[in-house]
Amino acid sequence: MARVDSFLRVAVDQRGSDLHLHAGKPPTVRLDGDLVPLPFRNLSPLEARRFIYEILDAAGREELDSRQQLDFVHVVEGVGRFRVNAFFQREGLSAVFRVVPNRPPTMDELMLPGLFRDLARLPNGLVLITGPTGSGKTTTLAAMLDEINRTSGRHIITLEDPVEFVHRPVMSAITQREIGRDVESFAAGLRSALRESPDVLMVGELRDPETIQLALQAAETGVLVLGTLHTGTAARAAERIVDSVPEGSREQARSVLSVLLRAVVAQQLCRRAWGEGRIAAVEVLMQSHAVSTMIREARIHQLEAHVQSSGADGRGTQGLDHCLLRYVREGLIDAREALRVARNPEKLQEALSALYEDGL
Repeated sequence: MARVDSFLRVAVDQRGSDLHLHAGKPPTVRLDGDLVPLPFRNLSPLEARRFIYEILDAAGREELDSRQQLDFVHVVEGVGRFRVNAFFQREGLSAVFRVVPNRPPTMDELMLPGLFRDLARLPNGLVLITGPTGSGKTTTLAAMLDEINRTSGRHIITLEDPVEFVHRPVMSAITQREIGRDVESFAAGLRSALRESPDVLMVGELRDPETIQLALQAAETGVLVLGTLHTGTAARAAERIVDSVPEGSREQARSVLSVLLRAVVAQQLCRRAWGEGRIAAVEVLMQSHAVSTMIREARIHQLEAHVQSSGADGRGTQGLDHCLLRYVREGLIDAREALRVARNPEKLQEALSALYEDGL
């Protein structure tokens, strides 16, 4: 067993989400969003390097040395899988290990709103999950794929960097491809996937204009495309898609997006009220005649106001603050946590005060 594996076991036993190994600091576990140092000495640059190089083969070490960073998966038998990002920083070599459970989570386990089941049943179109790094986008996508796998007979193709959750076929056929190992790039994987009779395509990250355009083309062929974007709001995701297209082609891109975009979900992780675990608070932009018209007529800037003014029934378009208010009402999170991630804390505070006056 590699020396780092003992720290990974502690992270899993404590239900941590990440293990941080940084030269000059002790190994640290992220628990419910907070970084908690383990009772261990500060790692010297040489120790950190040895811990990380010990779990890499010769090719991985060479790539890390040449590129100064490396993404890979480390598996510890009997403990779990870990997505690793190793990188050089001022103090020396460091790495962050993201804990990946042995099986995909279910929607019920994540307490996802009912709209996610609706999205998993869609036959085609584009569905985007957005949010900052560490907001649970990959986990949400894994739960959606699990729902599809358990309820319908479809061909699911995933393009990931690296493969995190391993999906075993239940009712669906599943093909999981890792960027850099099974296929050169997301763009190359998308081109290949369209010749592989997919029903569902999951793109781990829409990170460049070519990948975004190919994902739209895949959705145009009648495939359900699921992907992630690093944007803070649902409305900003639509803007990001259009902005990725050359200026002379944006009118056509808006027209295509207005038809293909089924939903954008922007999520934030919140601590649960009972103090253990986290839950995703979601902002949702669902396709509608009004949304399609705003996109097609270059009025994307109006989407933000549309989202924030929509209701919060858990099935359609809703602002993040509406979701937070509902979670407080249902006892899933407390008011302080809701205000921490709110889009408009002052307005949410007013709504919370009214709740408490009414006795929740």
